[in-house]
Amino acid sequence: MKLSRREFLHLAVAGAALPTLPLTAHAQAYPTRPVRWIVGYLPGGPNDVVARLIGQWLSERLGQPFIVENRPGAGTNIATEAAVKAPPDGYTLLQVSASAAINATLYEKLNFNFIRDIAPIASFIRQPTIMVVNPTVPATTVPEFIAYAKANPGKISMASAGVGSIPHLAGELFKTMAGINIAHVPYRGDVPALTDLLSGQVQLYFTSPLAIEHIRAGKLRALAVTTLTRWETLPDLPAVSEFVPRRPIP
Repeated sequence: MKLSRREFLHLAVAGAALPTLPLTAHAQAYPTRPVRWIVGYLPGGPNDVVARLIGQWLSERLGQPFIVENRPGAGTNIATEAAVKAPPDGYTLLQVSASAAINATLYEKLNFNFIRDIAPIASFIRQPTIMVVNPTVPATTVPEFIAYAKANPGKISMASAGVGSIPHLAGELFKTMAGINIAHVPYRGDVPALTDLLSGQVQLYFTSPLAIEHIRAGKLRALAVTTLTRWETLPDLPAVSEFVPRRPIP
């Protein structure tokens, strides 16, 4: 089965992005050779898993391999720069998350302009962030955690998937809203951060649904989700916003 590029761009490859394409490319059959799919995170994390699942689905239907290439580091900037430098022929996809928008304000100088250099295709997944703690933390609710953190300033460590990552910003926003002092410990991705949370090396993490099985097994304790309303997958969890006042960000 061969599709025109225009037809392909309307498939469910949503959430990936392409280096800017020349207009003359739309009439060509696509794909006629393997497609490179760049992911700015370590293997095994939620973005990597999604890319591999959809890549397999596309490979089976379009008859060409969609090869996932992990390029972690610098809050996904390494992966984005690799995609920007690739030939603008539609054979390099970039897995994009909210980190792309975060980086535009976090970094003063980048070697690319995301809006100019990357062409979006569509969106394929939305997921909440879950506030989880190691079971050794003596708190079963958000108010109890805030009280514990205030009684032990600087003694609680918060993991993140890297500086500028979604878990990092979610945690910093929570700290500001709750008025607490927690040490930030950045990792190179979700998997190593979750590993240290499970072992008790850190106490708090704003994680993806990657941690659901650990939550259900009692290895981690979920306190809330960051969505405005409750999440149907874990309906017993309240929203963080139910417990912390909105404060202006300094």
